[in-house]
Amino acid sequence: MKILVCISHVPDTTSKINFTDSDTKFDTNGVQFVINPNDEFGLTRAMWFKEKQGATVHVINVGGPETEPTLRKALAIGADEAIRVNTPASDGYYVAKQLANVVKEGGYDLVIGGRESLDYNGGMVPGMVAKLTDANFVNMCIGLEVEGNNATVTREIDGGKEVISTTLPLVVGGQKGIVQEADLRIPNMRGIMQARSKPLTVKEPIVTNTETKIDSFTKPESKGSVKLVDSAEELVNLLHNEAKVI
Repeated sequence: MKILVCISHVPDTTSKINFTDSDTKFDTNGVQFVINPNDEFGLTRAMWFKEKQGATVHVINVGGPETEPTLRKALAIGADEAIRVNTPASDGYYVAKQLANVVKEGGYDLVIGGRESLDYNGGMVPGMVAKLTDANFVNMCIGLEVEGNNATVTREIDGGKEVISTTLPLVVGGQKGIVQEADLRIPNMRGIMQARSKPLTVKEPIVTNTETKIDSFTKPESKGSVKLVDSAEELVNLLHNEAKVI
């Protein structure tokens, strides 16, 4: 089985976010970048297939040279090969077109992407890749088993879970649950050293349209001040006379 794991290069959630050029561009100065958490869950599941079933695992990112440390981390975790499509990730459709082209060229059986990335939260790319490659698609994936050409996928739905039987080729949008946080892997020294010699192929992008553009970014409004109270009587008085909710 040949697996492609889509890796987004996203800011760490503890990073302080700022914008430049009249709030039209994200300021990367001083920002620590990591593997998108939803993608990391998917990568860990792919490593299970590699170890238990002998699958080949490739990782891919659409972005500039600055994303290569993130791909190298994925290689250190255990992926066999990395691919970087040498173009900025301008919008979901554009990224999906680049990924779909690589999927078709590489003949992948299973494509694992994150349900959404933590930077733009679009949640659209895995479904688009499935459509563009004529593959089956399951989103909100919290469980994945593959036997031969058959797959059993568990996905999260409102109020419960849904178990789906499908076939390869398959694209899934994974999230926490496809593996647990305790299963995530930290690259060890051996993995880091091996990652240096593993292939990282840079592909030039195919020509395609960008369907959207960013006009500007806006930060959320600051939260209001907090008022501490010492007694239940004071709390009731404030809720009644100031907040007017009782």
